[in-house]
Amino acid sequence: MEIIETDIAIIGAGGAGLRAAIALAQANPTLRIALISKVYPMRSHTCAAEGGAAGVIKADDSLALHFDDTVGGGDWLSDQDCVEYFVNEAPKELTQLEHWGCPWNREADGSVAVRPFGGMKKQRTWFAADKSGFHILHTLFQTTLQFESIKRYDEYFAIDLLVDDGRCQGLTALEMHSGMMKQFNAKAVIIAGGGAGRMFPFTTNGAIKTGDGMALAYRAGVPLKDMEFVQYHPTGLPNTGSLLTEACRGEGGVMLNKHGRRYLQDYGMGPETPLGKPQLKTMELGPRDRVSQAYWHEWQKGNTVTTPWGECVLLDMRHLGEKYINERLPLVRELAIAYLGVDIVKDAVPIRPVVHYMMGGISTNTKAATSLPGLYAAGECACVSLNGANRLGSNSLTELLVFGKAAALSALEHTMQAGSANAAVLREKALASQARIRELFSRPTPSDGGETLSGLRKEMMDTMEKNCGLYRTETGLKEAVSTIQSLRERYKKVSLHDKSNVFNTDLFQVLELGSMLDCASALTVSALERKESRGAHQRLDYVQRDDVNFLRHSMASYQGDALPRLDYLDVVITKSPPGVRDYSGDHK
Repeated sequence: MEIIETDIAIIGAGGAGLRAAIALAQANPTLRIALISKVYPMRSHTCAAEGGAAGVIKADDSLALHFDDTVGGGDWLSDQDCVEYFVNEAPKELTQLEHWGCPWNREADGSVAVRPFGGMKKQRTWFAADKSGFHILHTLFQTTLQFESIKRYDEYFAIDLLVDDGRCQGLTALEMHSGMMKQFNAKAVIIAGGGAGRMFPFTTNGAIKTGDGMALAYRAGVPLKDMEFVQYHPTGLPNTGSLLTEACRGEGGVMLNKHGRRYLQDYGMGPETPLGKPQLKTMELGPRDRVSQAYWHEWQKGNTVTTPWGECVLLDMRHLGEKYINERLPLVRELAIAYLGVDIVKDAVPIRPVVHYMMGGISTNTKAATSLPGLYAAGECACVSLNGANRLGSNSLTELLVFGKAAALSALEHTMQAGSANAAVLREKALASQARIRELFSRPTPSDGGETLSGLRKEMMDTMEKNCGLYRTETGLKEAVSTIQSLRERYKKVSLHDKSNVFNTDLFQVLELGSMLDCASALTVSALERKESRGAHQRLDYVQRDDVNFLRHSMASYQGDALPRLDYLDVVITKSPPGVRDYSGDHK
């Protein structure tokens, strides 16, 4: 097994990982930086984000208003010291992207254009048409190319963290094209591996979002925080789950039930406003959790549209006109035509809520540090907690930048005081990691009694869809906990069809399934024990928010084959006591 010596290893080369790498290279040009990714960086899921990135830039906006929108949008589960740091850093990071060449849309006077986004009472979302994540990722990637200190390890699959003397000192990873294990010795590790939405069958998430980074930290002893909070995006294509960005509504699109009625005023998000250029009081610009939940209620009332792919509502953008749509929403038009055969210039498009984002993840503080010295995390895999119980659209792209940089600076500080490593111990742990992979190859094939990858994965997805969706119950969550635990036990017998080394996708999908099952275990246990309704976690048996007992973060800790241990951590409240989330349109 080859040993690769580096100063800081970054797992994941999407927005957060690239931003961390740039910050490290700028801070210390002599630093050895290993950027490890299971896909080529430009295939990272950041490229799929469409709508934009939030940051205060206009004269009628303020940092205080961005703070209030984020805290209220998160149903007061956000740590307010984290939110304050974030809103202060956000405009700086977006301006930095501008200097690096990100092609933000412009106003007529040449200033950066912003658009409305759900749950935000001011226009503060910077955008590049409806391909914002694509352009952000391009900008970051091309910026990394100027730094020789950043060495990329594309198509390397991270296997285990190397922990000794109470600190993280590297990792093992499989080189995908050869199947050879590599040992990365590092003074610090940053995880930026994305979310775990692929544990659900109907999701906007690409196939790579399988919670690998979350599971790495979890198994190394770092708690997963607030895993029960899974965001549904209200506007997914019903046949594929492909995202129609919130910018559709930000630019003036409206949501209709089968009667052609804008129904959101029935759910505290009125009053109805005239069609055309959107106002911030329009119903469609409510937060994602509330808008998605309104669909569920319309479905229960029989007000949805029956389609070959299930019950839907309609997203209507026809009144915006072809010229405006082609300027602001070209990708949305392309997606609707390609995947559903609907031209949004001519027809309303059927949509329904779809799993989109995980508010929970690796527990970190505002400096992106975990409880394990030498280990840091940023992006969707991490829970700072900025997003609380419900993320506001367009905060996440900015979060990648703000906390990607924060993770880099924290890791750099750690390397300056990290002690020397025990090479023999790290080697022993790396060999144990290699043995774990070899054991997979020795298992019997499915025909000899082994479990199948596809069978276990389908059972996991079906369980999560049935019991951990928009609305949850005690009975359903208990079933989910039991089923996921049974699947984790059966996973020990999962078999490989492919026993080769070169690009063994069978092997990598088995490893991804293991990560998803561990994440699903943390999610289901956390959801069962949160006996309240808050943000994206809605219980039909506990319908009220309970600030007395649950103004706390859930902290799930790995216990091997057993269910995770669940502890709680108080939410940091600095200046905004819990209040009522008001999206009635009465705000100034």
